Amino acid sequence: MFLRTLATAVCCTLLTTASLAQMGDMKMDQPAGKSMPSPPATANVTLNGKAVTINYNSPRLKGRTIGSDIVPYGEVWRTGANPATTLITATNLRIGTIEVPAGTYTLFTLPSAKQWLFIVSKKTGEWGIPYPEGNDLGRTPMTGKTLPASQENMSISFENTKGGSTELHVKWGTTDQYVTVKAD
Repeated sequence: MFLRTLATAVCCTLLTTASLAQMGDMKMDQPAGKSMPSPPATANVTLNGKAVTINYNSPRLKGRTIGSDIVPYGEVWRTGANPATTLITATNLRIGTIEVPAGTYTLFTLPSAKQWLFIVSKKTGEWGIPYPEGNDLGRTPMTGKTLPASQENMSISFENTKGGSTELHVKWGTTDQYVTVKAD
């Protein structure tokens, strides 16, 4: 009887811990229907007839500065907020210099003042932090340009799509970092 009670207590503790970990920084008193501070967003593109989707949460600047207050230079960033940013591709891709087989991956970036790196991780299902070192499928340099006006909401988008080629853009503040994506 004691072992059954102990096992039940351990299971309840594990379930509670897992539930709280998944909720992260959500507020328990948040009214139903009220938007989250970093709401979910999706970027979709079709390359050579096959779907490519990125699911992410879009943080806001809220007066902070990229590179110092938020998304510190030299530290791997989950490229969004809340759960990890996820790439789901029905086709093999070449993202910059990275060969990405069809499947599901987690996306990160390594920002710097001079050049950002785009990171595709084989590990999936994590919250987004801490960064799962040792699980990179690959890293590739991004191209940067300055936006004409500051963008409050971080966004991921596919732009300049032609057939089996597109650009994956990460925009926030006055930063626009992008990498070429090609379907095989």
